[in-house]
Amino acid sequence: MTQPPPPPPNQPPQGGGYGAPQSPQGQPPQQPPGFGAPQSPQTPPPPAQQPAQPPQGQPGYGYPQAPAAAPQPPQGPPQPPQGTPPPGYGYPGQQPSPYGYPGQQPNPYGQQPGYGYPQQTVPMHPQAGGGRKPNAQLLIIVAAVVAIAVIIGGGVWYANSSGDKGKDDTASSSGGTGGDDKGGTSSKGSEKVPSDPNSKVLFQIPQPEVAEDESVVVEGSWLTDKVYAKSGVAEIVGYDPDKGTKLWTIPLPGPVCEASQHVSQDNRTAILFQPKMPAKDSFEGCSQVAAIDLDTGKKLWTKTATSGDQPISFDNVTVSANTVAVGSSSGGAAFDLATGDALWTPKPADTCYDSGYGGGAKLVAVRKCGSYDARELHIQTIDPKSGKVISEYKMARGIEYASVVSTDPLVVAADVGDSAGDGSGISDFFSIDNKTGKLLTRISAPGDIYAADCEGITRIEDCSGVAIGNDRLYLPTEEGDGSGEYGRTNEIVVFDLATGKQTGQRADAGDGYTITPLRMDGGNVIAYKRGPYDKGGQVVSIDGSTFKETKLLENPSTESVLDVERSMLPDSAEILYGQGRLFMSDVYASDFGSAGDEVEYLVIAFGAK
Repeated sequence: MTQPPPPPPNQPPQGGGYGAPQSPQGQPPQQPPGFGAPQSPQTPPPPAQQPAQPPQGQPGYGYPQAPAAAPQPPQGPPQPPQGTPPPGYGYPGQQPSPYGYPGQQPNPYGQQPGYGYPQQTVPMHPQAGGGRKPNAQLLIIVAAVVAIAVIIGGGVWYANSSGDKGKDDTASSSGGTGGDDKGGTSSKGSEKVPSDPNSKVLFQIPQPEVAEDESVVVEGSWLTDKVYAKSGVAEIVGYDPDKGTKLWTIPLPGPVCEASQHVSQDNRTAILFQPKMPAKDSFEGCSQVAAIDLDTGKKLWTKTATSGDQPISFDNVTVSANTVAVGSSSGGAAFDLATGDALWTPKPADTCYDSGYGGGAKLVAVRKCGSYDARELHIQTIDPKSGKVISEYKMARGIEYASVVSTDPLVVAADVGDSAGDGSGISDFFSIDNKTGKLLTRISAPGDIYAADCEGITRIEDCSGVAIGNDRLYLPTEEGDGSGEYGRTNEIVVFDLATGKQTGQRADAGDGYTITPLRMDGGNVIAYKRGPYDKGGQVVSIDGSTFKETKLLENPSTESVLDVERSMLPDSAEILYGQGRLFMSDVYASDFGSAGDEVEYLVIAFGAK
């Protein structure tokens, strides 16, 4: 996991640092033994986009291995430094494996590894980059078990957002298009396999102009059946998804601060924005909440909430069912998506406050109680209409921040005891029962082994590089040594959300490629594969039962196209795939001095031929 850079001048400070280390004794005694548990990243762009160069072996792009003493160029565009919490508790007792991650096994001490307790490991699968293959009989048994699990619990991401519960995510910033399976080769998935996956560039949108040495948030992108919409500087623009022609524009008085990842069944979503354009190196507060209609290009309403006589600057916005929910250190508020009517607002007398919400299939609040040095987080599944608490899980004291990765099934990421040590904000994933609030399992995910990212954990709903579905957690590993010409690769591994153990399923990126899960497509995983220095990226569908990879898209390998694609890093760009089209976009527009007349792009779109 890479360390995120600091926010630009116009970005508000997020939270207040990191929580105090957690005491092992802080875990509730009733927890199961051994366990305790975009789009839109806010990574500012670098001073200049640097095209990747093939010589000297770039590990991140899959270049051939260079001698150990040779200097290595940075991964993608250079990023400014940022202070991060020092490595904390570490993960002693890890056994080496081809990709560096340990096996998952219940801890006999009743505590999660990483708190100074001895950790047991199980032998990892020896295969890496074409190594020894597993026994065929074992594969048959595993496939049968997984198939049964998929039949019972498969399609969670989509099935729970359709039918009686309403198609809550028929379109989303994660690229989901919803609907029933209408063909193709993958069960429980709606994405069809094209006759020719080799793509062409559909269109490119140049980065909007900003003042010299300034950076402006342009967070937010959505894909529906009719439109690809993207935030610009103080505007939202709808484009024809095939041609890139403008269909509509929603002007705003100030820059966008945050954008919901979720879209209602009638293609409505919500944003936060500043009330006016800020002066240089200033910030006007994210006090404006608005709902927009992506089909018509209309702003439906704009609302604010106050604390005393001051407008609240919100940190987070999400959509669930017909509710827009916003959170902050001053408390949370919610509005009716269609009318803008207030459903609830912060209560001054509250000793706890809703710091933010996770949306989508359900609405989940992250509620903070206690002082900074004795913080207690309450993870609450709430009714989106009334705010009534349906279930609640109380995390151990001392955990300052948590991010909602998925609301159904409910999975929360946290950096317990500041032990991630890499700026990702993730040391553990917590799987929680929505109905009872009971902790099902806690999955250790050390930052030096796994490559998901939750933006320093201060943002409630901003995790990337992870997918949840089939009652499983799909997690990419960090890059490791391969066996082919390019030498570097990684894979996606799978954890059971009921037991916390690995299922044994793995999806290899392939030599020189780096694979990142984007979202679920019914029971299948849609993933993006970043290619070697001389190949374009790919989009693949991974069958949730067999784990067979099917190529849906492969991008051109011409240098000019590769330069733009590589500027959109998977952990810092918004990447949407749907209906045979891939959209990659930046989340900041900046002017820090480009080299020559080089054009910088806000969006690049690809489509299968």
